[in-house]
Amino acid sequence: MAAYLFAHFIGEEKNGEQIYFSVSQDGLHWKDLNNGNPILFSQTGTCGVRDPFLVRHPQTGTVYLIATDLCIWDGKGWKNAQESGSRSIIVWETDDLIHWTKGRSCEVGISEAGCVWAPEAVFDKEKGAFLVFFASKVSGKHKIYAAYTEDFDSFSDTFLYMEKEMDVIDTTILENKGQYYRISKDETDKRLIMEKSSSLMGEFVRIDSPTLDNLEGVEGPECYCMPDGKTWCLIADQFQTGKGYLPMLTEDLSSGNFRVLSPHEYDMGKTKKRHGGVLQITDEEYQRLLTWYDRKNPVLEGLYAEPVSAC
Repeated sequence: MAAYLFAHFIGEEKNGEQIYFSVSQDGLHWKDLNNGNPILFSQTGTCGVRDPFLVRHPQTGTVYLIATDLCIWDGKGWKNAQESGSRSIIVWETDDLIHWTKGRSCEVGISEAGCVWAPEAVFDKEKGAFLVFFASKVSGKHKIYAAYTEDFDSFSDTFLYMEKEMDVIDTTILENKGQYYRISKDETDKRLIMEKSSSLMGEFVRIDSPTLDNLEGVEGPECYCMPDGKTWCLIADQFQTGKGYLPMLTEDLSSGNFRVLSPHEYDMGKTKKRHGGVLQITDEEYQRLLTWYDRKNPVLEGLYAEPVSAC
């Protein structure tokens, strides 16, 4: 895997809550595709999507894109979104990163949930299936719930996966050297916290991290391995200041120590990127994406042109 694909949204504006793509060869300098315009539009549920996440099936190679079914631009507000929002995620899939299926709505939230936010997935080697996890507001507090799936079409019963003293609204999980690392936005500390476990369903132990303890006003953590195969890049959305993503590097996840990069060391591209997901891709896939979107006005099965709303 020699390059990266970043799926994200851009904010609460017309077409801001749709799917945008950027690519990078080093994981730090990003080029916006499609001239900074949306790549995929949701035409189901709320007709808006946020917090997209990309994951590749390790056996079939199929790439799935999952996202929050939410549109704040429609004017109903955050209270309604949390307490009376969609209990579904929106799912697309592809075998070549160019041709995507039509987005489908999959209900995964429990009946008491007021919303299903920031879905992500990690492949559980022990079960041979994906653990899909997301935040839901239940009984006045956001908690992380989860379900298992093999195809992002049918899902197991949803269960409570993580709960803290206060809200937990975002979490991401990665595997390295037999350990699973979980990085979450915990409103108890109003900071990102980092934990590890030898099993996805095991007990997670907190890792002390002075770097994360000193970061305020960030959410949407994502973490991926850099081209050298040993350095990890953690990015966090500086939502409070509106400065976009902040990258930080470490060669030892278990240490909790990260080096926060200076602005001259990275370039997130022209569009302001809100909570999204990063997928490692091959050099051939990188070149294919560049070639496709270098064409003038790419339109594929109505996905790239602004659609007539189905809602």
